[in-house]
Amino acid sequence: MRIGQGYDLHRLVSGRALLLGGVRIPHARGLAGHSDADVLAHAVGDALLGALGQGDLGVHFPSSDERWRDASGARLLGEIVAKLAPAGFAIANVDATIVAQEPRLAPFRVEIQESLAKLLGVEPARVNVKLKSTDGLGALGRAEGIAAQAVVLLERVMR
Repeated sequence: MRIGQGYDLHRLVSGRALLLGGVRIPHARGLAGHSDADVLAHAVGDALLGALGQGDLGVHFPSSDERWRDASGARLLGEIVAKLAPAGFAIANVDATIVAQEPRLAPFRVEIQESLAKLLGVEPARVNVKLKSTDGLGALGRAEGIAAQAVVLLERVMR
């Protein structure tokens, strides 16, 4: 078995869509970034790459490469998930946390969990998504951005 941990943070800005785990969340602001800035997809992707011992998103999808401009988190996760079977691993489970003061995400939690599971090619029971606010503390508490962290467990599959 292998464990990986991932983290991502992006600033909230006007004029961008807000995507979390591949789900478009209605909000006046979205996340700034070279790609679609889906912090949840990015954190899970980093966790998967970490468990594989293959660096992070910046190694595989550098912001200096225009091919990845506005790339969806779903696309990036698809590229990473495709690395699992050749390496002899499958996803046992994913545990992720989104940290956001706004918007209120509780009405979207199940949809985000199901979308993330679909992107990863696993049943929703293998994916847990938690939602946290910061009770107004720090940059995230001032609703300047949204962060996500994830832990994944990979299991060796028989070849």
